[in-house]
Amino acid sequence: MSKGKVYLVGAGPGEPGLITLRGRELIGQADVLVYDYLVHSAVLEWCREDCEKMYVGKMAGFHSVPQEEIEAMLVKKAKEGKQIVRLKGGRSLYLWTGW
Repeated sequence: MSKGKVYLVGAGPGEPGLITLRGRELIGQADVLVYDYLVHSAVLEWCREDCEKMYVGKMAGFHSVPQEEIEAMLVKKAKEGKQIVRLKGGRSLYLWTGW
């Protein structure tokens, strides 16, 4: 079984042009995109046609999906060998491969 990868990518302050080139590249390669309220809808168009998009609805003071469930989703998909991008508001780019 191949190991999946989880990338945490910062979506910036909401302007798609401010996402890093590497972040955009990862979004375009992802098998699964897990995103929240702050992500601009134009960013979703960068995904492959077969990319599974999972909206977790997280915004300040309101979490439609609890953090523990989001983490469990990421782990489950990674154990399936998928490449996952967790797209969040703000700046970050990390790689999580602890399985």
